[in-house]
Amino acid sequence: MMSTTPEGGPGIRGGVTPYDAVILAGGRAERLGGLDKPGALVGGRPLIERVASAVAEATRLIVVGPPRDLANEPLRTAGAVFTSEDPPGGGPVPALRAGLAQVHAPWLALLAADLPFLAAHHIAALLRAARAGETTAAAGAVLVDDDGREQWLTGVWRTEALADALDGYRGRSLYRLLGPLEPVRVELPAPGDGRAPWFDCDTMDDLGAARERARGA
Repeated sequence: MMSTTPEGGPGIRGGVTPYDAVILAGGRAERLGGLDKPGALVGGRPLIERVASAVAEATRLIVVGPPRDLANEPLRTAGAVFTSEDPPGGGPVPALRAGLAQVHAPWLALLAADLPFLAAHHIAALLRAARAGETTAAAGAVLVDDDGREQWLTGVWRTEALADALDGYRGRSLYRLLGPLEPVRVELPAPGDGRAPWFDCDTMDDLGAARERARGA
């Protein structure tokens, strides 16, 4: 895979690249005791609203999960589209299929709903890298953490390439689906305050740490 940093990739010319955002928000959250993880508060805001705010420039916001009231004004204005995989809770690949069916833009941001510190400039970096990857075999760009691990639910993809990859794929692994698309690996600086864009809330300890770090901000 090609790798880049925010300083190393060419920018996007001619304004913002049109993209839709797909947020997967229908997991069972078993390690959180069945808590409504997307609705869990961090810094006084539900996790899903924090993620959705990072993609405020998306042409369309698609949430794969139960309908919910999004109180944030920009999200109400955007008119989020809610959909669900069949059956609900079937995993990230069926959820991606359901979300992709609602995508209209040539690019899409694929995101988890539990990324409290993801921000618009992180999405912009992924978009720049994905556009730069058009000159190679890359079908998108994926964030890597400070240990060099791909974060498959924090990436930007060409819609057509993702649809082609899903066509005929019968597995359940995002890695096996997305890895062969040879995305650009995007390395972003890790802030010293622990509010990394790849930090997710899989456990109660993670959620507690996110709340503490949000207070520290």
